[in-house]
Amino acid sequence: MSATSSSRRRTPAPPREDVLATAMEMIAERGLEKLTMAALGRAVGMSSGHLLYYFGSKDELLLRTLEWSESRLGAERARLLTRGGTARERLDAYVGLYVPHGHRDPHWTLWLEVWNRSQNAGDDARDRQAAIEGAWHRDLVALIAEGVSRGEFRPVDPDRFAARLRALLDGFSIHVAIGLRGTGRAQVLGHVRDFLDDALAPGTDPADA
Repeated sequence: MSATSSSRRRTPAPPREDVLATAMEMIAERGLEKLTMAALGRAVGMSSGHLLYYFGSKDELLLRTLEWSESRLGAERARLLTRGGTARERLDAYVGLYVPHGHRDPHWTLWLEVWNRSQNAGDDARDRQAAIEGAWHRDLVALIAEGVSRGEFRPVDPDRFAARLRALLDGFSIHVAIGLRGTGRAQVLGHVRDFLDDALAPGTDPADA
């Protein structure tokens, strides 16, 4: 065995988190269509075969990358929601974190691809996607309930309102992520602020929000 071959065999694979971080960087820089197993392997010094050994499939790689990205967003969300200020200020921060930063936002680009691929996904993948959605939902429900209890928001059912608000955010966010004209991030944040003013301000019409 040559020294070069021996050295190559002893080269350890990069930590899985490094692989996921690199995948996210590639999505941000080149777009999802450029994220092939071969290209990622070259970027992290692994063969595509080794990547398939670790992840099993590209679908699993994408879901793991999304979970990694969501863990970082979850930490940022926790920081925003536990800081000082009014419930409305923190709700605006939540919305700002939720809505894509612009066309081809890498996190939302990845989310949309995972959603698209999930049509034929197994129960495990669907459960993991539901866990991601559930974390966003629980935090929003708690924040709305806090605002109601403090009298900052008019009385609404927190769970019901959160479900409707997230549906609104998802619709707007898809428009931003795909670059639909007239629905840039600034316009969307303005629409959501107006909606929250109308729906949550104390003394407003409580009709079925």
